[in-house]
Amino acid sequence: MVQKKNNKKDKNKKNNFVFGLGKKGKKFNFVGSFINVLIAFFIISMIYSAFVNQTEKPEEISMSQFVSSILAEEIKSVSIEGDKLLITFDDDSIKETKKEIESSLSESLANYGVTPEQLSGIDISVKDPSGFQYWFLMSLPFLIPILFILIFFWYVSRQVKGANVQAFSFGSSKARFTDPSDKKEKITFKDVAGVKEAKEELNEIVDFLRNPKKFLDIGAQIPKGVILMGAPGTGKTLLARAVAGEAKVPFFSISGSEFVEMFVGVGASRVRDLFKTAIKTAPAIIFIDEIDAVGRVRGTGVGGGNDEREQTLNQILVEMDGFDPNEKVIVIAATNRPDVLDPALLRPGRFDRRVTIDLPDRIDREEILEIHSKKKPFADDVVLKIIAERTPGFSGADLYSLMNEGAILAAREERKKISQFDLIRSIEKVMLGPERKSHIITKKEKEIIAYHEVGHALTATLLENADPVHKISVISRGQAAGYTIKLPDEEKSLYSRKYFLDDIGVSLGGYLTEKMIFGDVTTGASNDLQVASKLARNMVTRYGMSEKLGPIAFEKSSKMFLPNYSSNEILYSEETAREIDREVDKIIKEMIGRVSDILENNRKTLEMISKKLMEVETLERDEYEKLLILSGIEPKHFSSEVDNKLLGLVDKEK
Repeated sequence: MVQKKNNKKDKNKKNNFVFGLGKKGKKFNFVGSFINVLIAFFIISMIYSAFVNQTEKPEEISMSQFVSSILAEEIKSVSIEGDKLLITFDDDSIKETKKEIESSLSESLANYGVTPEQLSGIDISVKDPSGFQYWFLMSLPFLIPILFILIFFWYVSRQVKGANVQAFSFGSSKARFTDPSDKKEKITFKDVAGVKEAKEELNEIVDFLRNPKKFLDIGAQIPKGVILMGAPGTGKTLLARAVAGEAKVPFFSISGSEFVEMFVGVGASRVRDLFKTAIKTAPAIIFIDEIDAVGRVRGTGVGGGNDEREQTLNQILVEMDGFDPNEKVIVIAATNRPDVLDPALLRPGRFDRRVTIDLPDRIDREEILEIHSKKKPFADDVVLKIIAERTPGFSGADLYSLMNEGAILAAREERKKISQFDLIRSIEKVMLGPERKSHIITKKEKEIIAYHEVGHALTATLLENADPVHKISVISRGQAAGYTIKLPDEEKSLYSRKYFLDDIGVSLGGYLTEKMIFGDVTTGASNDLQVASKLARNMVTRYGMSEKLGPIAFEKSSKMFLPNYSSNEILYSEETAREIDREVDKIIKEMIGRVSDILENNRKTLEMISKKLMEVETLERDEYEKLLILSGIEPKHFSSEVDNKLLGLVDKEK
């Protein structure tokens, strides 16, 4: 692949003269420019030819015919232009003839026997051949090629000049500037819901930028750098902009990847230019998004000592270390991979203040939903508290997408207001993807999916530590042929071993139901098995929940905020690896036994609910729990009083 790419480059070099880089980094094509100018030349020539040929050329006669017409008194006037004679006859026709250049008209006619008396009745006029129009028309065939050459070189020089300007601007900062007086772009802490602790930390930055004298008089120095750490979509960029909006200072934002180019030294030059510009407009805030693109640990061997990324990082370190406390320029950076950052970035005097932004809890989610609903018309049945309770684990970006999808669904159905049903559907769309209505499944497949999903739901209901079931559906969404949604009755930050075991059991419920009812298994359980296996392995290797291996962590706890990213670093021997595999196998088999017993003991309930699901395709929580009550099973209730009242399922004790 690399060889092929290089050959293509060489081929292009043969056809193009490269003067530099034009706009957006494109090469200037000499051949293409030449062809453009040549086409323009042909167009001009065609216009000129058409203009010249518009006037009809007079009929040319001989001198003897001219003399005969004079003797016959048929001529009204004669116009002399150099050696050319334009003759106007009595019938207003015009003809042309030529005389000798070295003699006058009277002399030429005298040689033919014409007397001055015979010429007295003819109006004879002489036009100066040295006039501008005459010489211009005479020289035009020569001027056009010269003009064409001049235009061509002017066009080429302009392209090269622009290319050189672009080339010399490589070292300029690409940061986007937000003026504090721009009300459309201004964001304050009122526009950012939740993250109360992060706001408190950043309020000190705002106070310093507004009133630095209070801190400097007492000998305090505000942190030069603040690093925001959190999962994607939690509002790191929004918070940085809110700090600038609250402090009413200029805001320079740039991504870490925008510093690095293929040319060595460009990144460092851009860093210098960015800090130089910010210092001129101080007080100001510099925001570097995804700083891990240039802030990784040095000396890893990637790129060697002359690695462009390392040079850029070195320049950032130098610029931050050289700050004077009175310059009032603060650097805010954001990342979701703080574990890969160079220690020199995080030392006191640089990014010495670290602010962690967590996923919003229920109260924060409700506040975020209220912010995103300001410009949206809602129906009377909308209760944002219910939406907040049904979206645990959603980030601020997810909640924005949820509200937007709800508005799109209402508009698609030609309604002027957004209802609660639109928002409920949007939750599933954000979590799983859109409904695949065109996805055709056979009756047998629908039956397998229904039993599979009810197996998950019934297992979750009958295992003590599993979360309550919220919805069951056999309608395809995204990559899922069917789905079961279960939500915790209250949000947790600590999880027990029993909770993990029951969660593994719920994941295995669909697989074991297929095996029990149909005597076979399908590929539909593949993701469930992956989830159960990963959770069991984490219990053994990371959480110390193995009875045999004890409280030992065999894997490093990741400090990253990327849930699907894991390290491949192995910290144990092959013998220990075998023991880990045995423990994982033991946990899985233990839960297979427990869940199999539960399903066998409640087979009639399983079949009854599955048949109902095949009929209606979707079972909401209230419908599902009514079926459980008919079977003599007490359902798990949510702790939300609002949600329970809405569905008519208030706890009997209350």
